[in-house]
Amino acid sequence: MKTPICVAGSEGSGKTNYLGGIISGAIKPGEIEIDTLGTTIKENIHNQAVLLYDTEQSEFQLYKNLTYIIRRSSQEKPPSWFKAFCLVGISRSERMNLILESMDRFFYEHGGIHLVVIDGIADLLGAVNDEENSVKLVEELFRMAAIYNTVIICVLHLAPSGMKLRGHLGSEVQRKAAGILLIEKDDNNNCSVVKALKVRDGSPLDVPMMQFGWSKTEGRHIYLGEKSKEDSEIRKTSELKDVATEIFKNRVYISNQNLIKAIMESMDVKDRTARSYIKFMRESEIIEKNPSNALEYCLVSSLF
Repeated sequence: MKTPICVAGSEGSGKTNYLGGIISGAIKPGEIEIDTLGTTIKENIHNQAVLLYDTEQSEFQLYKNLTYIIRRSSQEKPPSWFKAFCLVGISRSERMNLILESMDRFFYEHGGIHLVVIDGIADLLGAVNDEENSVKLVEELFRMAAIYNTVIICVLHLAPSGMKLRGHLGSEVQRKAAGILLIEKDDNNNCSVVKALKVRDGSPLDVPMMQFGWSKTEGRHIYLGEKSKEDSEIRKTSELKDVATEIFKNRVYISNQNLIKAIMESMDVKDRTARSYIKFMRESEIIEKNPSNALEYCLVSSLF
């Protein structure tokens, strides 16, 4: 069964360019290889529908984005089974109906749906903090993915903290999505970095970080390879330090079991991964055992 996944990032981080790489890989002719910015895309061998719904960009900007996608896919015009919709001029209450009706139509017209991208799922709601409708929307996305046996990529903005997705909608997506990729701008190296924020199994902090950036020579964005293991270790240490600081914000000590539960809840990981994070935090001198009780942990004093 296919499920929704999420691509998140702040404005200007490179989300649109990254999505362009994914979509170009889904619509390219099967006999050629193209640069999909580091992401492996399953071949669309049966020419099933590829659908893009944009709730944020103007028609003119969407046209520019589509031109970029077509060129990336090494084609002069889009295939008949690639459809793009600008939803900006449609009322929020009608946008989901249009998505549902068009998915059903193109599923039957093209013998299935290979990929769906919804750029700006927050704009399908009146507000990202509408808890009831946020739950309904995420449930509907899962239902659609199951019915049409397809992958739905949902694009959502980050909260100002940079670690959580925005509002109740973001919280619901963070709990339910099969995977979440975070796009960040690296101004020091003039590129964008793709990080795993959530994976179905295992540790997102141990997934290699990828880079892509603009090439003057090629006149487009290109894949720049993985960041170094050292950079990955720095990220892991920094993010686990932030998590530990938050967990210990209102307490001095916490039991091993409660620390496991707190990490699982905070980072949406499984028991085994939470235990591995505790081991890493001890080795990195982020936390230490309570000298008076070996079953409890506290922050290393140098963190304060």
